[in-house]
Amino acid sequence: MKRSKRFEVLAARPVNQDGFVVEWPEVGLMAMGSPNDPIPSIKVGNGKITEMDGVPRVKFDFIEQFIADYAIDLRAAEKSMAMSDVDIAKMLVDIHVPREDILKITRGLTPAKFVAVFNTMNVVEMMMALQKMRARKTPANQCHITNTQDNPVLIAADAAEAAYRGFDEMETTVAVVRYAPFNALALQVGGQVGRGGVLIQCALEEATELLLGMRGITAYAETISVYGTENVFVDGDDTPWSKTFLASAYASRGLKMRFTSGTGAEVQMGYAEGKSMLYLEVRCIMVARGAGVQGLQNGSVSCVGVPAAVPSGIRAILAENLCTTMLDLEVASSNDQTFTHSDIRRTARTLMQMLPGTDFICSGYSGVPNYDNMFAGSNWDVEDYDDWNIIQRDLMVDGGLRPVSEEEVIGVRNKAARALQAVFKELGFPAISDAEVEAATYAHGSKDMPPRNVVEDLKAAESMMKRGITGLDIVKALAKNGFTDIAEHVLNLLKQRISGDYLHTSAILDKQFNVISAVNNKNDYRGPGTGYRISRERWDEIKNISQAVKPSDFDV
Repeated sequence: MKRSKRFEVLAARPVNQDGFVVEWPEVGLMAMGSPNDPIPSIKVGNGKITEMDGVPRVKFDFIEQFIADYAIDLRAAEKSMAMSDVDIAKMLVDIHVPREDILKITRGLTPAKFVAVFNTMNVVEMMMALQKMRARKTPANQCHITNTQDNPVLIAADAAEAAYRGFDEMETTVAVVRYAPFNALALQVGGQVGRGGVLIQCALEEATELLLGMRGITAYAETISVYGTENVFVDGDDTPWSKTFLASAYASRGLKMRFTSGTGAEVQMGYAEGKSMLYLEVRCIMVARGAGVQGLQNGSVSCVGVPAAVPSGIRAILAENLCTTMLDLEVASSNDQTFTHSDIRRTARTLMQMLPGTDFICSGYSGVPNYDNMFAGSNWDVEDYDDWNIIQRDLMVDGGLRPVSEEEVIGVRNKAARALQAVFKELGFPAISDAEVEAATYAHGSKDMPPRNVVEDLKAAESMMKRGITGLDIVKALAKNGFTDIAEHVLNLLKQRISGDYLHTSAILDKQFNVISAVNNKNDYRGPGTGYRISRERWDEIKNISQAVKPSDFDV
């Protein structure tokens, strides 16, 4: 058949390199509205839930048992479940209904009831609801800082730039597991150069991650995964109870932590039990609520290719973010995993969270070029900084970042590399050369860095753990070598571990190490003129892009 030239051009467009599938509810390839999703119901007797979503208690799986016992308020359950789906949805978008009134209802809902409510809403309505329901008034952002070589000098410089650009949290992981202590150390030092108060984590298996946190090298964790079906949970050698125990281990040691989940995980692992992706994700969110953690990283995260391939998949991702806020949890709303070849499509996916604002719009904007992103590449990376800043400027929306000058970035990158050089020397680690400092100051990514002696680095990283080096050792090394301001920043982070104030829901720290959380920065959105509004100072910051022509550029 002779081809239409227009269709030939369309077929070559980037979006048509993406994968798409027809809905297949029997295997869980349906984002929302699966015919196999249960009908909402609840029965309470003798102070316990005896039936939930059509399943009697004697047939509960362990997720249903955990949700029934710990995630649903029996005092609200029967009244909340008696409300119509549409009435609850209308309350979510009604500016006259305060967030607190909705939380009184949502604490009594079952997983199927949440899904039924979302099935009545379009994305604009969900965005309106998200603007009201997020816990902290002020939105923020989080980034990834990694590289393929696990080069600590580059990690420190990239962390300093990312912090200076406005990220409130940053996360690293490793190419080689044994490099983890150096990656965490470099991230801690670099982040506190960019600005004081940035929280960092190193995503690893839980034992090492907890140990780094206990030693004061890291400040929070979020890669503690929960799942929506028993088989997938068991695949990870876990249960809701074991995850709850782990959460208490972090909290009791002054470490902020979130769980992680996302639509599509159960399909990807082959155990969706024929349910919609959103229904299974709501079960995960309710497990997080029952466990008592501060919040949840969700939004499909690393499974985003699965819901993105089916109809309404991006809508389901927005719904899961909204559901997290409706259970009064902090939400780090993903936007972190690359899933499409289309710039238009990846931007549309992010605007669902960027416009209403979330606690962390991205739970992993790549603060490095994507070729260096060891989390498999992000939806956004360093090459998108100007686009992100200009979107903020175009729409007068706060996406958590700010424009910066080249001179300023070179300065903080250099200082971070020199600070790490001093710490390595003081602690007896393999030397960081002046050539490495120079390269990291001006580098785009690891391709611009001279190689390090990996064998010696790994021996030193292992020694760091055996020697019991802690955050206080970092403070001493920085102070002894003249980096007193950074030493004070690291020390102030360690003090937070004692006060515990940053364990409140949605907690971040400002430059003066004041805690900003859902307690003292409570979202009070009630329509125009309320809730978070960009201050004059913040708006001036967002507007001030170097590309804009100024009157002073002309001789008048």
